[in-house]
Amino acid sequence: MTGLSFLTFMLAGMPIAFVLLAATFVFVLTTGNLQILNSVPQILFGSVESFDLLAIPLFILLGEIMNESGLTRRIIIAARLWLRSLPHNLVIVNLISNLALAAIMGSATAQMAVMSRVVVPEMEKDGYDRGYAASITASAGLLGPIIPPSMVFIIYGVLAQVSIADMFMAGIVPGVLLFALILCIALWQAARHRTGNAAPQPEQHTSRLKASLPGLATLLIPLTIIGGISLGIFTPTESAAVAIVVALIFGVAVFREMRFSQIPRIIDRTVTNTAIVLFLIMAAKVFGWVLTFNQIPQAVAAFIVSLTADPTIFMLLIMLALMVVGMFLDGIAALIILTPILLPVAMSNYGIDPVQFGVMMSMTLVLGLLTPPVGTGLYICAALSEIPITRLSRLLAPYILAAILVILMVILLPWTVRPF
Repeated sequence: MTGLSFLTFMLAGMPIAFVLLAATFVFVLTTGNLQILNSVPQILFGSVESFDLLAIPLFILLGEIMNESGLTRRIIIAARLWLRSLPHNLVIVNLISNLALAAIMGSATAQMAVMSRVVVPEMEKDGYDRGYAASITASAGLLGPIIPPSMVFIIYGVLAQVSIADMFMAGIVPGVLLFALILCIALWQAARHRTGNAAPQPEQHTSRLKASLPGLATLLIPLTIIGGISLGIFTPTESAAVAIVVALIFGVAVFREMRFSQIPRIIDRTVTNTAIVLFLIMAAKVFGWVLTFNQIPQAVAAFIVSLTADPTIFMLLIMLALMVVGMFLDGIAALIILTPILLPVAMSNYGIDPVQFGVMMSMTLVLGLLTPPVGTGLYICAALSEIPITRLSRLLAPYILAAILVILMVILLPWTVRPF
């Protein structure tokens, strides 16, 4: 009954957090276990009492400051100045800028929105087909949830009770490899999608280093995050706080594009976005508790174990299932719902490392950003780039295949997520 009500509410278009809570109350009412309601407030508030969750609002705030102060634009300008002598330099600029933003924002949808507004029009001016430019931008958005800091990794780390720093480090090799594959595909297609002559580039009368210094200085922010965590200087939460201070110094004191009067508006957006994520976590925690009460994880474990005893085949089956789930359910919501069900099976029955399993789950569910019918990232890039969704979906096919190859690497070569 719980599963039927869940599907009914979801198909009716109810927001996923309310779907989870409504399905929980349907279970309580249909079973008559009204005493369960006494535990709901404790579970709701207990689900967000983890110190690690503090990293979520901090990284959201960091992304807002970066956008408001124009720091993201400076990264793009610096990349183009240094790569202007290379053929198809704007294609490379697009991907390198996405890689840098992925190490700052941690949000794929925000990254796609920013780059769709900034880089896609520039690539069109440079003679590239708009659909091609949008497909590169959308595919590069897959880097956001993999390159640290990653909102998806933070949430998984809290749910799975594994080190968030370990999750961040585990995403480096798969993220860099995915970047390299996307770059190779994009350059291979570049000549075919160059529809006109490149726009003339203005001569630079100042030195390349001097002109790009603001953008290069901005790269101190992702270096602070990744370097501080990998060297053991900061926890992920502390690295976010330090990065915010650095971003404020650059935005307010150095470049002076941001005023203190803008901070209340930035905080307001941060609080709103944080509340959405945390409310989803709270609702999913209650729903997961109900699933455990119904012994759903045990039933799933028994069914999967009956199919195979091989850990690799188990991971492949889960990957295929998650690809289907990601087509219909938001990636973070699916991660929150499925981690308590699948992770115990992976660890107890197959001895799979929870970090490896988390990277596989996160990368697979993130593919749902670019696959209809949900495809949040697909719709964002299509709308902002003014490209039909059907055409953008076709152009994204080789990039999605590249992401699948990287996920298979994570499954078949576990050492790639334990590089340090």
